[in-house]
Amino acid sequence: MGSCVERTWSSGETPTPEARSVKSRPNVDTSRGLALTCLFISLSCHGQVKYVVELARALAATAGVHRVDLLTRQISCPDVDWTYGEPVEMLERLSSGDDDGDESGGGGAYIVRLPCGPRDQYIPKEELWPHIPEFVDRALSHVTNVARALGEQLQPPPSDAPATALAAPVWPYVIHGHYADAAEVAANLASALNVPMVMTGHSLGRNKLEQLLKLGRMHGPEIQGTYKIARRIEAEETGLDTAEMVVTSTKQEIEEQWGLYDGFDLMVERKLRVRQRRGVSSLGRYMPRMAVIPPGMDFSFVDTQDTADGDGADLQMLIDPVKAKKALPPIWSEILRFFTNPHKPMILALSRPDPKKNITTLLKAYGESRKLRELANLTLILGNRDDIDDMAGGGGTVLTAVLKLIDRYDLYGQVAYPKHHKQTDVPHIYRLAAKTKGVFINPALVEPFGLTIIEAAAYGLPVVATKNGGPVDILKALHNGLLVDPHSAEAITGALLSLLADKGQWLESRRNGLRNIHRFSWPHHCRLYLSHVAAYCDHPSPHQRLRVPGVPAASASMGGDDSLSDSLRGLSLQISVDASSDLNAGDSAALIMDALRRRPAADRREGSGRALGFAPGRRQSLLVVAVDCYCDDGKPDVEQLKKAIDAAMSAGDGAGGRQGYVLSTGMTIPEAAETLKACGADPAGFDALICSSGAEICYPWKELTADEEYSGHVAFRWPGDHVKTVVPRLGKAEDAQASDLAVDVSAGSVHCHAYAATDASKVKKVDSIRQALRMRGFRCNLVYTRACTRLNVIPLSASRPRALRYLSIQWGIDLAKVAVLVGETGDTDREKLLPGLHRTLILPGMVSRGSEQLVRGEDGYATQDVVAMDSPNIVTLAQGQAVSDLLKAM
Repeated sequence: MGSCVERTWSSGETPTPEARSVKSRPNVDTSRGLALTCLFISLSCHGQVKYVVELARALAATAGVHRVDLLTRQISCPDVDWTYGEPVEMLERLSSGDDDGDESGGGGAYIVRLPCGPRDQYIPKEELWPHIPEFVDRALSHVTNVARALGEQLQPPPSDAPATALAAPVWPYVIHGHYADAAEVAANLASALNVPMVMTGHSLGRNKLEQLLKLGRMHGPEIQGTYKIARRIEAEETGLDTAEMVVTSTKQEIEEQWGLYDGFDLMVERKLRVRQRRGVSSLGRYMPRMAVIPPGMDFSFVDTQDTADGDGADLQMLIDPVKAKKALPPIWSEILRFFTNPHKPMILALSRPDPKKNITTLLKAYGESRKLRELANLTLILGNRDDIDDMAGGGGTVLTAVLKLIDRYDLYGQVAYPKHHKQTDVPHIYRLAAKTKGVFINPALVEPFGLTIIEAAAYGLPVVATKNGGPVDILKALHNGLLVDPHSAEAITGALLSLLADKGQWLESRRNGLRNIHRFSWPHHCRLYLSHVAAYCDHPSPHQRLRVPGVPAASASMGGDDSLSDSLRGLSLQISVDASSDLNAGDSAALIMDALRRRPAADRREGSGRALGFAPGRRQSLLVVAVDCYCDDGKPDVEQLKKAIDAAMSAGDGAGGRQGYVLSTGMTIPEAAETLKACGADPAGFDALICSSGAEICYPWKELTADEEYSGHVAFRWPGDHVKTVVPRLGKAEDAQASDLAVDVSAGSVHCHAYAATDASKVKKVDSIRQALRMRGFRCNLVYTRACTRLNVIPLSASRPRALRYLSIQWGIDLAKVAVLVGETGDTDREKLLPGLHRTLILPGMVSRGSEQLVRGEDGYATQDVVAMDSPNIVTLAQGQAVSDLLKAM
């Protein structure tokens, strides 16, 4: 994400973790033009972290990329390594010769750990969902602080600019989420900042659900309770809604995995791509682009001394300790002790002891072929074990089956199956197999990618691999082996004999693998990644970037004039791309980076800088009234709303103008102003009105018109009138009449289609309508408001929570100093108003009729998967308790 900036801290000022990381690197020469910054997100502490860390490090080492920040969750508890509690960790640059960074250097790569949920305990990914909003808020703070610092370093105001002029913040060029939870975080950040988003699914919820149901061991409700699978799938769908590009490892992942999702249809995506190339309107529809970019690998650990074809090393010298000239790896003797004749070529299989890895079929093929047994030995590296009976899951079953097959075919002296090996032993195992002129085999029933195939190729080891999944693409690139049907023992035998018996074919496969392995190196991966980013990641015009105050709430501490119009000047920054069809992975990093910078920032519309000019200068905190008070007929419940407003206003008494007020509602701007007057409140007493469920913001103390800059900010992916007539058709229940869900022209606006609903039983729920729209390529937010009598369809980037965060960024007010007042029920977006860094006060007895019955169907996820009601930031006001007293206590 950001960069490292030398910064001088004033006396007594404590640098934030973000600023400390910015300070830790020297200034860079920016004479060659602005360098790109990227933001990666990965909340998990296991599994994919090694891959994401290596990717961040490699991308930061690519010429033209200034810095990459990897955001993850901070954990400070004795059960995990202490490093997981460090706020900032700088990653070392690549040490191999593949580093193609230039001398100007960059900010490097950083792991930035942000707390969310209980800091003192590790939370499984299935239980992390309610804490996602808190992580998003902390990430927004980090991004904003670093963007400001970057602007000060990389593009300061001209020397002749006024002293109050501010540098334009440098926002990340792309935000990339890894896995479902991080995809949801990235989608929220991208929408809040108007920055392109990329996602990588790695493993997908719909596939997991399909597999669990096929096994038959768990039923739907049990799966949902254990894995929160519906919540995970919705996070992945949310990522598809926002993502410009989805990175996959193989074509199979596109067709057989992402094709299961409502938000992606391969045929529709291809049709839309054709329409785009021809300059024809997509009619408001959108599908993200899928980019097949195989993961990179760090080959610096590969011992190149053994890669020459004619290395002349005698196998006897390597396996005989007496004749060996140097100490041999201990794992070699551990394997070779199993063999009667260790001189024979080795067939190597390396995987988890998982039934899906299909090791038993391999053993049957080997045991039933006398020719194969005479020609080669078989080595099975199947994880680590002490006692098979103590192995968890299906591992013990697989190992037991392996031992029984060895006994059935009398394979003693021909099959090695060591009990233990370390990760550092794996390169030595590949080397041994290559020295014996052996073959690596991956016979999995389905292999999502096939990293071991690439590892084998790096050591000059030909491969036989399953034809189902990722190996198809890998072997197409490497040409270093054969594909087989994993269900056919005969096919496996034939392929192994073909490579082992024909030394010419074996040598050709070996050379091809070594020659083409660079296609899976990190530098190649990064160049391919950047070329795809250049081609696909570009928001539609006008492309707008947020501007921020130089120091959050600076004027509040200094007092003075309420206006910040002089101190909030900013320059827009757009790092955009003129997508070019002539970009490819073979281009140099410099060419790709030039394309990323090619198009200048889009001109802003006149008057679009409205939000910054309207910033309230002395506000240090905000009270947001988001209590959805309506009567059964949908009209505002003036009496109850007046109580909520009076409670909020009384909390600000004595604040001396430092407390601001915002009304957040599903009503239109005129309706909100009229209702406030009916409550005896002056609309001008509010700093902002968030209206139409977040589609509009206005500043009533100035004028009752929508903020044009915010309107442009939320216009991203808005289908406009193309979706207007589609919603009633998809939103009505089967027995409903046309009048049960009809367009309400008077309640609509440029970015809000409003529909009058006569009966809640005659309309579908939000999740059902959203699913139908997604399947047709429409990306929108939907909110039932006014006691189920109105449906607001608004842009994907618009919502009441996001509008609040927009104001927080624009006005420089810390979300921790914001309090949101809500009722015990409310509009269908109420559950999203509750979580986050802000304080939430629930006012009991204020709302008699809400709309939350229309949020989700019975098979959807529960509210506790969205918000942690036991959070210390969420408190219900007790009878007779004042809002001000509760805020002080919190």
